[in-house]
Amino acid sequence: MPSVSEILETMDYGPAPEATGEVAKWLFARGAFGHYIGGRFTEAGETFDVANPATGELLARVTQGTGADVQAAVKAARAALPGWSKLPGHDRARHLYALARHIQKRERFLAVLETLDNGKPIRETRDIDVPLAARHFYHHAGWAEMLEDEFPGRGPVGVCGQIIPWNFPLLMLAWKIAPALAAGNTVVLKPAEYTPLTALAFAEICAEVGLPKGVVNIVTGDGATGAALVAAEVDKIAFTGSTEVGRAIRKATAGSGKKLTLELGGKSPFVVFADADIDGAVEGVVDAIWFNQGQVCCAGSRILVQEGVAREFTERLAARMAKLRVGDPLDKSTDMGAIVDPVQLRRIRDLVARGEAEGAVLHQAECRLPAKGSFFAPGFFTDVAPANIVSEVEIFGPVATLTTFRTPEEAVELANNTRYGLAASIWSENINLALDVASRVRAGVVWVNATNVFDAAAGFGGYRESGFGREGGREGLGEYLADAKIKAKADPAPPPPETAPLREAPGVADPIDRTAKLYVGGAQKRPDSGYSYAVRGKAGVIGLAGLGNRKDIRNAVEAAHKAAGWGKATGHNRAQVLYYLAENLAARAAEFAARLKSAGGPKPAEEVAAAIRRAFWYAAQADKFDGAVHSTKSAHVTLAMPEPFGVMGIVCPTGAPLLGFVSLVLPAIAMGNRVVAVPSQAMPLAATDLYQVFDTSDLPGGVVNIVTGPRDELARTLAAHDDVAAIWYSGDADGTRMVEEESAGNLKVTWSVAHRDWSGPEGQGRSFLTRATQVKNIWVPYGE
Repeated sequence: MPSVSEILETMDYGPAPEATGEVAKWLFARGAFGHYIGGRFTEAGETFDVANPATGELLARVTQGTGADVQAAVKAARAALPGWSKLPGHDRARHLYALARHIQKRERFLAVLETLDNGKPIRETRDIDVPLAARHFYHHAGWAEMLEDEFPGRGPVGVCGQIIPWNFPLLMLAWKIAPALAAGNTVVLKPAEYTPLTALAFAEICAEVGLPKGVVNIVTGDGATGAALVAAEVDKIAFTGSTEVGRAIRKATAGSGKKLTLELGGKSPFVVFADADIDGAVEGVVDAIWFNQGQVCCAGSRILVQEGVAREFTERLAARMAKLRVGDPLDKSTDMGAIVDPVQLRRIRDLVARGEAEGAVLHQAECRLPAKGSFFAPGFFTDVAPANIVSEVEIFGPVATLTTFRTPEEAVELANNTRYGLAASIWSENINLALDVASRVRAGVVWVNATNVFDAAAGFGGYRESGFGREGGREGLGEYLADAKIKAKADPAPPPPETAPLREAPGVADPIDRTAKLYVGGAQKRPDSGYSYAVRGKAGVIGLAGLGNRKDIRNAVEAAHKAAGWGKATGHNRAQVLYYLAENLAARAAEFAARLKSAGGPKPAEEVAAAIRRAFWYAAQADKFDGAVHSTKSAHVTLAMPEPFGVMGIVCPTGAPLLGFVSLVLPAIAMGNRVVAVPSQAMPLAATDLYQVFDTSDLPGGVVNIVTGPRDELARTLAAHDDVAAIWYSGDADGTRMVEEESAGNLKVTWSVAHRDWSGPEGQGRSFLTRATQVKNIWVPYGE
């Protein structure tokens, strides 16, 4: 044993182990675990082993959930739903508050159990995971108390199926269960196969606090159990995990009507400018990629450093990495613990080896790893080509890539050069530069001079293939509330387009035969097919419309991307264009009413008048639908900024050909999106007649693009297009299923828009604006 003088000379850390006696007694007393269903634990069935990743030793045996187990849990949740959802918000708040208090009372026990089960250092579970889990229940107790005031007219979704990962087992449980219960839902939760133990401990807490039976149900098992839950009769699926599994869930739930939240993978940029506090940024990397052994979906795994400081930064980063302590997670002096499972360790080793084979240079800490257990030394790559596998694939381990950039524009381009969009971290002492880059990075969460900061009051979730929906804060609670009910109306199915030569004269008084063209990039375009189809009204054929196809959709999407300046315009400027549009539409009201009358519309004048009012309403909203400053625990101003998706596909209803088109297109462009719209197949001329209104209203070319033709064929192309970020579809059930299945390619956001009385209150509202935006949370330091 070293003497005191020797310790003072080396300043080495001595062992500081955390006691495990209480957890060991708890595990021994329970033996094999069953599921928690209907307020009690079931008898253990066929079990699988849960091991300590730091030692490989057996911790517990846990039941493998079957389809019958999942059905039993869903049945229990369904039975508990009426009573729980009808409880006054105050009563639900008291239950959530009790859960928070009991988590706090067992903080040390839960921290030790989480470390044993997951392998992360006790400092992280003790100081981050468990306190933040309690914080979520406290925060959402407040939402339960004030739900009726803050979300009038909205109620719970119903029974929620929730599937959580192994990297933050207890915290992910809290992220999902707390808002679900606050909103009046009941849940069936499946923890990860590797790390189910804190979820089972939480089940005991639920029983302890007297939570009504069936409100929370926990079924353990592997991916097959999760698949059974996705297929079960639940009303919502909330999933956190890999993008590949998220894509499969999107396809599996297509057309089911289940609400869906997906928080998926990431390859987040960590951008360091030359004027940054270099030591602070280096310490930020420690939190960004070596926190939780890099097993973090929003880990700053792509370090981008400005050339002027790249050499200094790399040297300091290597020196800091060399001082990290890797070892026993229960030692309070340990910086990095164990990888969760040998399977994950093999995956990390394989990806690192492939990265080296493809030419990247690995810098890795020369630390002595424990003889047993799943450990991997921290590291980072330099000389990494953009096509190298470690530049593109989420390693989910303690290894980052480091590349350089010269200008802010190049930094943004590199940061966005990924299919993901979960998080980003910006380091600069120039607040103007930092916020400018934050606004241009395509990510759902952006930290300025910080990283991996979380709080229950701020939403968390991604863009693009990092999923959709938010967890935490007001926007996260909204994911667990059903939309206000509308009286859906039957929408007539469009007839097949008639492409054969016409044998009857157009039934209109105008002697000039006019064929409505497509509208792409601010200009009228002939369809690629070269064909038109007949549009019929009360008196027969009233005109021709272009028969659009896949190529026309591709051209329209390209034109919409070129109009990106619309999204950067101020809300005031967009409002002025929409007001002007309303003014010009009003000047031609009689002409549009005549067109609708010839098509057989029931109340053409009223429909035009409603369309004009709608344009005025969304013009008014363009500069008033804004974000919020979340009240987070840390010293930050946390800005929740609603941002446009970019390019949206909009498939309009058959009925209300003018008003349905306006009611969907205007909220999208009011928020800064550009759209490719498919108007009513049966009566597209009401929409194509808007060309001249757009052209005379200062609407930039490419903001609105119109492709006429077969509704579902064009919808399929839009849904499958990787450069379309969101799609709204108004059609039948088969079309809805098709659109949601095809959208899984790039995991675009979808909305199945039920046909309704478009002239009434259901035809407009803030819900349209909410669905036309995605929230970016920007954490800006506030104070010292």
